[in-house]
Amino acid sequence: MNSKDTTQFWRHDALGLDLMQAYFVNHAYPRHSHDHYVICMIEQGVQSFTLKGTKYYTPPSGLIFINPGVIHTGEPATENGFVLRSIYPSVELMQTAVYRLTGHQNHLPFFRDARVDDAALAYQFYQLHELLKDEPDPLVYETQFMLTMQNMIGRYADVVVEKRPCSLEPRAVYQARDYLEANYAAAISLDDLAQITSLSPYHLIRAFHAEIGMPPHAYLQDIRIRRAQRLIRQNMPLADIAYAVGFSSQSHMTRRFKKFVGITPGQYAKAILSS
Repeated sequence: MNSKDTTQFWRHDALGLDLMQAYFVNHAYPRHSHDHYVICMIEQGVQSFTLKGTKYYTPPSGLIFINPGVIHTGEPATENGFVLRSIYPSVELMQTAVYRLTGHQNHLPFFRDARVDDAALAYQFYQLHELLKDEPDPLVYETQFMLTMQNMIGRYADVVVEKRPCSLEPRAVYQARDYLEANYAAAISLDDLAQITSLSPYHLIRAFHAEIGMPPHAYLQDIRIRRAQRLIRQNMPLADIAYAVGFSSQSHMTRRFKKFVGITPGQYAKAILSS
């Protein structure tokens, strides 16, 4: 690590969520509070903070939950500093998350512990944080945000998120599947699917996964890749294919195509069209 502080701050407009990734070796936050929640993961180094008279130390993969209005500090715990990833959900966004998870309106989660060690959840948070830098697909980022909040709120806040086995809703699930098949080129949101099925977003994700074998956002990606393969076989230009099947750009299609197929669209086209 070097000796210069660096920060990257951005807002995810669609979710209404502020995020930050930073390396602090010199900067120390004085005593302060927020109108919003603060959820952080330490990626490298060791961070410390004082809250309600207790000093906490956060190593790599440690999670921090700070409720609105709580006075705290924040500083490097060693001379090498630390790298952190943070999200700052508003009160309104957390109320919405609780409603989607439980059906209870106007309930604000209260995180019981300021410091948590949960390696699996820390990795899920890391993946979400990376995703929210440039993922253009609403169904992908909405689902990942909800599943991350499910684990954070369900495990560490004063909110009971049902963990009972998911009851299958085959009619609603196949309504959602048919909608995805018919509208794969559109920017489909989780609320779109919830509205046509009359299920809560959380219940829909669980029921769809249980019935189909993958969550709705993964099924949508699968549809788009299958359609792209058909169009490649028709020798359609790759840039045109990307937009025709619902990707935001050719590079977006390339990333998804390689993940699902194992090779790039260009490599696939060369193999298919030369045979």
